[in-house]
Amino acid sequence: MQPGERTRSSESPAAAIGESIADAIPHHVAIIMDGNRRWARAHGVSEAEGHSAGVQAVRRVVVRAVERGVGVLSLYAFSRENWGRAPEEVRALFDLLRSAILSETDELASQGVRVQLLGRLDELPDETRASILHGLDATREGDRLLLNVAFNYSGRSEIVDAVRRLADERLPAEAIDEAALAGRLYTAGIPDPDLLLRTGGEQRLSNFLIWQAAYAELCFTDVLWPDFGAAQFDAALAEYARRTRRFGR
Repeated sequence: MQPGERTRSSESPAAAIGESIADAIPHHVAIIMDGNRRWARAHGVSEAEGHSAGVQAVRRVVVRAVERGVGVLSLYAFSRENWGRAPEEVRALFDLLRSAILSETDELASQGVRVQLLGRLDELPDETRASILHGLDATREGDRLLLNVAFNYSGRSEIVDAVRRLADERLPAEAIDEAALAGRLYTAGIPDPDLLLRTGGEQRLSNFLIWQAAYAELCFTDVLWPDFGAAQFDAALAEYARRTRRFGR
């Protein structure tokens, strides 16, 4: 059986989680948060309001991940390709990130959540970068959940940056292997995702964690991200629990 194939049981999602939380819960869950703009159009509101609704979904999922004992949660918030969107939407996303950091940092810290950024921080506006650094510093003691926020992120750029680090270190060719490259990625030292979930009905990785997701279980849902919550998160965990992972064996 190859990764991504599954074995199914007749148990309900709730039973699959309840049977053995320790065995059922993936350590690292990665999510491509898709559907904010479509949600906004469906509700007759602005795209900025759709993105704001998406922040509320982030809050719900972070709380649930902590409750379920997930160790690492990685969220795809803004890709380097997103710079191609309308300038006003990009500015709105930066403003939303800053306001979310200011409003959520204390709550994240109280929940034991440590925030880490994945992406090219140096390419962001100064004000946005300063807000991010504040959030990283304020949550540095968190020990219950590592929250990776992929912002100004690209999986291919991440690999390029890792190769550049190897070149800067002048490693001999025979010393360069998968472990050496993985150790120079933004996620160095973090276990690869066990479960990668995408909302909004699309079924592709969109350049997210393309190295790390080589053996992740993939789960897709039609639910738009602003409508995603604890019940949908639990359903994804239950789907993961029903699968048998063999890693090519």
